Amino acid sequence: MNNEAVPLHPAEAVDTFACCLLHPCHRSPQPRPMSDDLFDTIVSLSKQRGFIVQSSEIYGGLSATYDYGPMGVELKRNVKEKWWQSMVYQNDDIVGLDASIMMHPKTWDASGHTEAFNDPLIDDKASGNRYRADELIENYIRALREEGEEAHAEAVRERLVEALNAGEEMNDALHAIIMDEEIPAPESGAFDWTDVRQFNLMFETEMGPVDGQTVFLRPETAQGIFVNFHNAREPARLHVPFGVAQIGKAFRNEIVARQFVFRMREFEQMEMQYFVKPGTELDWYEQWKERRMKWHESLGIDPSNLRFHEHDQLSHYANAAVDIQYDFPIGWKELEGIHSRTDYDLSRHEEYSGKKMSYYDPWEEERYTPYVVETSTGLDRTLFMVLCDAYYEEEVKGDTRSVLQFHPEVAPVRAGIFPLTDKEGLPDIAREIEDDLNQHFNVRYDDRGSMGKRYRRQDEAGTPFCITVDFDTLDDQTVTVRDRDTMEQDRVAIDQLATYIFDQTANWEASA
Repeated sequence: MNNEAVPLHPAEAVDTFACCLLHPCHRSPQPRPMSDDLFDTIVSLSKQRGFIVQSSEIYGGLSATYDYGPMGVELKRNVKEKWWQSMVYQNDDIVGLDASIMMHPKTWDASGHTEAFNDPLIDDKASGNRYRADELIENYIRALREEGEEAHAEAVRERLVEALNAGEEMNDALHAIIMDEEIPAPESGAFDWTDVRQFNLMFETEMGPVDGQTVFLRPETAQGIFVNFHNAREPARLHVPFGVAQIGKAFRNEIVARQFVFRMREFEQMEMQYFVKPGTELDWYEQWKERRMKWHESLGIDPSNLRFHEHDQLSHYANAAVDIQYDFPIGWKELEGIHSRTDYDLSRHEEYSGKKMSYYDPWEEERYTPYVVETSTGLDRTLFMVLCDAYYEEEVKGDTRSVLQFHPEVAPVRAGIFPLTDKEGLPDIAREIEDDLNQHFNVRYDDRGSMGKRYRRQDEAGTPFCITVDFDTLDDQTVTVRDRDTMEQDRVAIDQLATYIFDQTANWEASA
């Protein structure tokens, strides 16, 4: 096992960790921390390194709301940019949109949200805590399977599917399952439930200073695309099939919002609605399923941690639906939904607005209302996935090296720049390198602490490359570049640094 090389100057004592951490594409078979530990580790590291922190923390925080710190906002920006590149810039039949958060209230009448955007709510009388009835049953099914009671679990699952499709009888059907299976409240352990009732998830507010009009904070970004069907299509001279993409905030007054940024009341979505000719929607649905899975893998995610999960119950607007799930520390959970929404949305908006939402096909010489294939990704969940999948640690000589193995394209900082000492103008050279590289990607200067500590800080922040300016730099205008994942070091000319890092990033992507 080779010790990590001393960065250029023999008098400087630095990292002695064995170079046994492999490239992310060929990770060591050593397991990550156990799930519960990994969840706590990610939450702690997110705060420590400025990724994600509790909102309004000085006032005790606000439930299920989080702020993105200096590193988190860069990670978010990079993931959004990678999504936008993939969906908009690499497809000449897809354009972008940024619709308003507040929309005319009739929008939500037409979409069905005013009447039907509800979750089944049940209260534990002993503690006063509220729960989603369907999630109580889902967690109960999961527990049965973990205990090896597969037949019992499957029987309860079938009852749950029937209950969720029972229409007006759904509340009673869910309540019956909870009572028949004697499912206790998770916190109190009591078995004293209220009836199940429906709870609308939309946040309501008023627009205007006096006798304001009731409006809602949008619970999804999709409707902003549908109502702008013609406004997006006509200026861009688009013909079916075509798509409209949008990234934006959405708001849902969740009954139970928890599990860090996985379920929040204010969150961000990355959505694309693809308008197609009726009868072709299922072919496009299959194409977008595969394309979206490949995109998640392109973030550097281990493919074994991703899977498709078919829906047991279809939403009222869909004729096909599948989730892309990730194996989070809290279990397999939805990351993205791909839905074939038929012509439900455009037809409803035509009915409620009185405006034509159809399309004339000049090649087929016919008019029709397009069907829609939707890809809807939770940005915050994607960031949570990236953090979980990137985290790695190794024990060496009684110490722990913690690393976030981000794909270089999404890493908040592409390179750290270190002067070996504060003497002989080394900091000035390092600052010049910082200024030059910042024109290409985000880099950070660091001259605090030993070289080993600087490396460790950058490893925990997920910085792929560390550049050291030493005394040899004064003679030959070269620096040392250390790779985060292998800890190997190359000597690179200063005027070739940007090219070197771009090449290393491209090679990482090609083999990921």
